[in-house]
Amino acid sequence: MQEQWWKHAIIYGVDVERFCDSDKDGIGDFPGLCAKLPYLASLGFDCIWLLPFYPSTDRDNGYDITDYYRVARKYGQLSQFQEFIRRAGEQGIRVVLDLVAHHTSDEHPWFQAARQAKDSPYRDYYVWSDQPPKPAPGKGQIFPGRQDSVWTFDETARAYYYHRFYDFQPALNHRNPAVLDALKRVADFWLSFGIAGFRIDAASHLIEDPLDPSGKGDPAHQVLRDLYSHITRRKPDAMVLGEVDEEEAKLASFFDGEQLNMMFNFFLNNYLMLALATETAAPIAEALARLPPKPANGQWANFLRNLDEADLERLDPDQKLQVLDRFAPRDDMRIFGRGIRRRLAPMLGNAAKLKMAYSLLFALPGVPVVCYGDEIGMGEDLAAEGRNAVRAPMQWTGGRNGGFSAARKTRLVQAMVEDGPFRLEKVNVAAQDGQEGSILEHLRKLTAIRHGCLHIGQRECRIIDTGQDAVLALGWRTPEEDILTLHNLSSNKVEARFALRGLGTDKAPQPLLGAACDAPEEDHVSVSLAPYDFRWLRWRPVMAPP
Repeated sequence: MQEQWWKHAIIYGVDVERFCDSDKDGIGDFPGLCAKLPYLASLGFDCIWLLPFYPSTDRDNGYDITDYYRVARKYGQLSQFQEFIRRAGEQGIRVVLDLVAHHTSDEHPWFQAARQAKDSPYRDYYVWSDQPPKPAPGKGQIFPGRQDSVWTFDETARAYYYHRFYDFQPALNHRNPAVLDALKRVADFWLSFGIAGFRIDAASHLIEDPLDPSGKGDPAHQVLRDLYSHITRRKPDAMVLGEVDEEEAKLASFFDGEQLNMMFNFFLNNYLMLALATETAAPIAEALARLPPKPANGQWANFLRNLDEADLERLDPDQKLQVLDRFAPRDDMRIFGRGIRRRLAPMLGNAAKLKMAYSLLFALPGVPVVCYGDEIGMGEDLAAEGRNAVRAPMQWTGGRNGGFSAARKTRLVQAMVEDGPFRLEKVNVAAQDGQEGSILEHLRKLTAIRHGCLHIGQRECRIIDTGQDAVLALGWRTPEEDILTLHNLSSNKVEARFALRGLGTDKAPQPLLGAACDAPEEDHVSVSLAPYDFRWLRWRPVMAPP
């Protein structure tokens, strides 16, 4: 049986062009990323998820791909990518790539050939219509306010082409076997360099059929099954991580162990955001209870904020408004009528609350995903367009351009955060590395705990009643030890009291993180929690006398 390493990975999401520039052109590159591998290894991250680095038209953060088989010149050479993979392996870090299987750029050679003639073999790589149907309910534009339709007329082809995303991203026709074969060849190419798997972009949209008026698409999800089968035949221990932001009732249909072995937990994230906004634990407990069971070979990927917007579509209108009012009170902090374009630190607005939120993330069933810069509490740049608000370059030092690049400011891929409480002089790696109490050192402790307690995240936890609405208590049990995590989501001091119910021994637990607590009183434990306080406690069984 192959090692299912992804069940206990700790994932770090990286945008190569905004991480570290080695050649002074203002753009991050693979040699720069390579130089920072010891830093990532020292933090305990053992899996890097790379955002697209392929040639593109740069109109959608690299997701408008023009060539699946090359590294964009601005990021370096293919040989430098190979060196990065080798060096990452030496540091014990696996690398997962974005497989953008839903669409290409309209400048991709496939689409350009498809436009020229109806009898082109590439014509059926995309979805065309002379009289496009009205989208089925819930199958409209992904970016409301930016696009008016999912169909655009092409003057050369004299027909409409389908695009669920931007009009410069024509959707591939996944019902065409030639398209599936082409995607398999792309996967084979990158797997040959020793990568550990793929994040399947827009995975839930691959099964859609825009010409089906019912909107049901392919109920068998055959394209995902075929891709998964192909990838895992080539590399049996490959991670196949899906971006599936769907309604609760549809999640189980994607997570059956034969399409994906890991799924981003958008559903839980929505309720986690609601819990942080309302400072009550009930939304998280409810979401955990409602999640479909993961397959035996599967795992959830949990996050506080992804590298796009914080999407709140799974909440009802009142719940969504509560989160928006709390974390995005201004219009320029919101996007697409459904999400928040802010970084974690300014959104939560409190260092203690941020630390508590990270502790909670690492305590949830699943594996944690952290996006670059959030490990130091970087701020957003609301002057940047759209999703780029959360993609300012990495802040390494308080010096010139935050240590990201030695180029002139005018050449930087994006402006640094130079004003306000999250400016680079104040928030940077150099200022936090080794500093007790910093966000960076807090993350380092959390990764160490997770690596030392692999059952956290893999086994199912149980929710323990503490008598406090603001406290989430999660218990984990193994034959070797019992672990309890307590998180006070509120700005008030609370007294959490819970029954041992066989947890460990009658002795005081060992603190893994946070302050110690007193020994149990009879069969109960009382813990005083300061505002946004958290505890990780361990009980070991009593050894029987010889």
